Amino acid sequence: MYRRLRPIAAVAAAVLTAAVAACGGGGDTASGKTEVVFSYLWSGQEAAALEKVIADFNASQDKIVVKGVSSPDFQKQLTSMSSANGSFDISDNFGSGVGAWASKGILTPLDDFMKTDGYDTADFVPSAMNQMKYDGKTYSMPIALHTQLLMYNKKLFAEAGIDKAPVTVEEWAADIDKLTKRGADGTITQLGYANAEINTSLTTLGFMFGGSWDDAQGKPSPADPGVVAGTKFYADTIPGKYGVDKVRKFTSGFGEYQSAQNPFYTGKVATMIDGEWQSVFIKKFAPNLEWGVAPLPYPAAKPELAGTTQVTTSTLFIPKNAKHPKEAWTFMKYLLDKKSMLDFTLALGNLPARTSMVDDPGYAELPNFSAWLAAMKGSNAKSLASGPTAAQYAADLGTAFDDIAQLRKSPADALAGVADKAKKYAP
Repeated sequence: MYRRLRPIAAVAAAVLTAAVAACGGGGDTASGKTEVVFSYLWSGQEAAALEKVIADFNASQDKIVVKGVSSPDFQKQLTSMSSANGSFDISDNFGSGVGAWASKGILTPLDDFMKTDGYDTADFVPSAMNQMKYDGKTYSMPIALHTQLLMYNKKLFAEAGIDKAPVTVEEWAADIDKLTKRGADGTITQLGYANAEINTSLTTLGFMFGGSWDDAQGKPSPADPGVVAGTKFYADTIPGKYGVDKVRKFTSGFGEYQSAQNPFYTGKVATMIDGEWQSVFIKKFAPNLEWGVAPLPYPAAKPELAGTTQVTTSTLFIPKNAKHPKEAWTFMKYLLDKKSMLDFTLALGNLPARTSMVDDPGYAELPNFSAWLAAMKGSNAKSLASGPTAAQYAADLGTAFDDIAQLRKSPADALAGVADKAKKYAP
C-alpha cells in the first residue's frame, strides 16, 4: 500500500489527534441485504482497485452489500471509533498501530469469529501476525506486507564506474560519494542517497546495523547500539559530509513522490531505500528508467545481518462500535482469501500476507518484484513492535530523527533523549 508508507508518522497522527468524522452509517437496505460500510484510507488508483474487489464480493452473495467510502483521514477514523455510535463497520490501518488502539478498547477482538468459523491463520506471515495481537488476543488481520530494499539507478552507476550494487555498508558509503555531484561552490546537483520518507529510512538503517527499536518485551529501546550506529551512518554520510543547508536546499527541490518528477526517476538521486510498490510506480511514471533492486547492505564485520529488511503491514480491523461486526467479518474473510488478496496486491504492487502466495506467478509481471518477495521470507525480516505506547514512541522518534538529520544533536544524544522519555510512558 502506498499512502506514502509511514509506520511511524501515520500511527502517531492517528492516535494523538482527533477531528469530526463523516463517513455515513450502515443498516438494512430496501432489498433486505445488510449494508456494511467499509471506510478505507486508500484513494486514487488504490481506491479503484479496492472498489473492484468490493464489487466482486457484492456480486458473490445476496445477504450483504458493502459500501466503500474513501476517507484517507486518520483523524476522522479515530474520532468515529471513539464515539458511542460508529459510522463504519470495517477499516484499515498499519500493523504498528494495533496495540495502541486495542489498548484503548476501540477494536473488536477477532478470536471468537475465528473460533466459530474454524478460521486458520497459519498461512499468514508470522512476523505480520505478531503485530496483529495485543494482550493475547487478535485485533486485526494483514491484507498486505511491505519490505524495504536498496534501489539503484543503473545508468548513474555506470557513469560513475560502479559495476554492481553495494553489498556492505562500507561499499555503499563509497558509492554514495562517487554518485554525489557538486558544483564549485558545493551546491549539490546529484545525491548518492536520499529518501522521501526519512523516518522509515532511519528505522530501516537501525535494523541494518543489527539494532532493535524494541526490546524482548516490546518496550522501546532507542538507545540500542545498532540503532545508534544506523542513524549515525546517515548523519555522517549525508548531512555530515555535504552540509545540512546544502542537502536541505537540494532536497527541497524534489518533485512529487508519486509522479514522473520523483527525484529517483529523474536521476537526481542514485540510491534509495524503498518498498515494493515502486514496481508499479516506475512502470507507470518512468517506464524507461534503468533501475535495479538489491538486498540492503550490511556492516562488513557482521555478515550475519545479510538479508535484513524492515517489514510493515497493511491491516484490516473491525471497530468496537461497528453496527454489523458479524457481517464485517464475513467481508474481511473475503478480502483475505487468496484470489482477493492477489487481485488487490497485484493492482497496488504490494506483497501478499500469505506465505503460500509468495511464488504466485501473477507477480511475475511486476519488474524486480521478486526481490521484495524474497526479502519477506528471510530470517532477518524485522518489524517495529505494536504496543500501547507506539504512538508516543513514534512521535518522539520523529522529533529525534529531525534533530539527527539537521545535525542539531548527535544520534547518541537524540536517541538517549527518547529513551529517557520512554521510561515515563504510561504502561
